[in-house]
Amino acid sequence: MKVITFGEIMMRLKSPGHERLLQTGTLEASFGGAEANVAVSLANYGMEPVYITVLPDNAIGDACIRELRGLGVNTTRIKRAKGRMGLIFLEAGANQRPSKNIYDREGSCIANAGPGDIDWADEFKDADWFHITGITPAISRSAMELSLEAVKEAKKNGLTVSCDLNYRKNLWKYGVECRTVMRELVKYVDIISANESDFQDCLGIKIDADITSGAIDKEKYRELSVKAKEEFDNLKMIAITLRESYSADINGWSACLFDGNEFIESKHYEIRDIVDRVGGGDSFSSGLIYGLANFGTKKEALDFAVAASCLKHSIVGDFNRVSLDEVMKLMKGDGSGRIQR
Repeated sequence: MKVITFGEIMMRLKSPGHERLLQTGTLEASFGGAEANVAVSLANYGMEPVYITVLPDNAIGDACIRELRGLGVNTTRIKRAKGRMGLIFLEAGANQRPSKNIYDREGSCIANAGPGDIDWADEFKDADWFHITGITPAISRSAMELSLEAVKEAKKNGLTVSCDLNYRKNLWKYGVECRTVMRELVKYVDIISANESDFQDCLGIKIDADITSGAIDKEKYRELSVKAKEEFDNLKMIAITLRESYSADINGWSACLFDGNEFIESKHYEIRDIVDRVGGGDSFSSGLIYGLANFGTKKEALDFAVAASCLKHSIVGDFNRVSLDEVMKLMKGDGSGRIQR
């Protein structure tokens, strides 16, 4: 199965360990971005994903491509242009101090890209699946128009389209409301994944409950799924990640999936001593794509996605550097963490 992902990849600059930003004047540089994270995970599982983005035609863009290629991602469709790469500055939280992200991505190459800059009809030849997130249309008006062009062409070419809603309030700054854009984009989507608040922020879908309180009431999520399906009948599956955030270091983690008939619940994990939760939702999305393509039941696909994203919390950086075998072992119940010799 040929999967294409599309979106921005940034240079990630993180303070060491749990230090505050610039506490010691040192930052750790790496690359990361939601759709690239999905592509890397799929490559880890033995698939051959194609990642499309627009990168600066300079040494930093070259380094990014080398990194992705080395991780098994097909980078031959990446476009190059004059401009810059977006930046994200991170500091890791601990205990009751939350993690902190600061974006510096205005005027990046992909923010300047627009309709017609990518020949989607050509890109989607022989492709089966297209994945995008709500981050890309939030970057700029032209990137939003390019994203809408992409999902429309993907549906026209018969691809399965998945979208992680991924609401980022600090990005929607160009004068168009997130809900206006995302409600239009989701009309061309088959499978959405999101956390509970994304449905309200991106789609304006509400239920009569405080679903952001941290308490997990599965019936409320069933109600939310049904309501989303009623508003967007084109959706074949709706996946919701359920995070119970006790502190920056301890989270409960599970998910549910609704296919219009059956409401499926995943295994639940208690994640302690979180190393890095950035990219957790992306590792879930990639796990769900792989699971739906390779397992016989939706329950297995969901459990694979949750196990993969659980393991991501133990990996430094955006990319989920775990193998198919490691995810399968956790999915089947081996979560002891015992040393393997």
